[in-house]
Amino acid sequence: MRLAPRSAALGAAALFVTALAGPAPAAAAPAVHGAPQAPAARYLNLHQCVYSSPLGAPTFDLMTTLVPSLDGRFSAATNVSDTPVTDAVCGPGDGRYEHNVYTAAEPYDLTSGRYLNLHQCMFWSDFDLDHLTTVVGTTDAKFVAGTKVSDTRDTAVSCGGGGTDHPIPLLSSVTPLDLTAGRYLNLHQCMYYFDDYRDHLTTFGPSGDGRFRAGTNVSNTPDTKPSCGQGDGRYQFVPILSGVKALLIH
Repeated sequence: MRLAPRSAALGAAALFVTALAGPAPAAAAPAVHGAPQAPAARYLNLHQCVYSSPLGAPTFDLMTTLVPSLDGRFSAATNVSDTPVTDAVCGPGDGRYEHNVYTAAEPYDLTSGRYLNLHQCMFWSDFDLDHLTTVVGTTDAKFVAGTKVSDTRDTAVSCGGGGTDHPIPLLSSVTPLDLTAGRYLNLHQCMYYFDDYRDHLTTFGPSGDGRFRAGTNVSNTPDTKPSCGQGDGRYQFVPILSGVKALLIH
């Protein structure tokens, strides 16, 4: 049983000096894939918005958003900025679901490495029959996720121990995203729901189980629709709570 209810709580400017005489300079060579590129702004600010069903509801349910869902009531203000965030900015909920204590925000310095290692940590409560997904490290230590920017690709997901909730290796994952591979970080959010348990489940990466994959990627093309797995037959894809945000990183 949970010890406590989980309820409300970077373009850089280029200096071009014109020659006083002589032929015009040759055009700059195109950027080489994999070469360092100046970020559009310094920080990727991930806003992890966790909502929970109200106290007294027949079943306890948590759901996590990083980007605005099609239903703006559950929005999250994830952005790229020269200012690091200190607090999460989230939508108000729908009158029933409210902000939970696991709501948090974390800034990631895009100048500090080549890869955004996006860690998706999924936990399960036997008592509440409920999933919790986290991606940031600034929340309860039991539910932290090891997301970071580094010159090294992470190959193993790093998650908190979960306490009385169990980490789910099959639905947890790490996605090393090469920040030099394109202009946009396309952050996909895929929401699923199982009516029998009144339980939402959110993914932002592929997970070990492709049925719940999310198409987060780095590309020169901004994505406009979320790319998500079909679910497993019990947990059904919920379009209105899913979304994608194209973040300009170069």
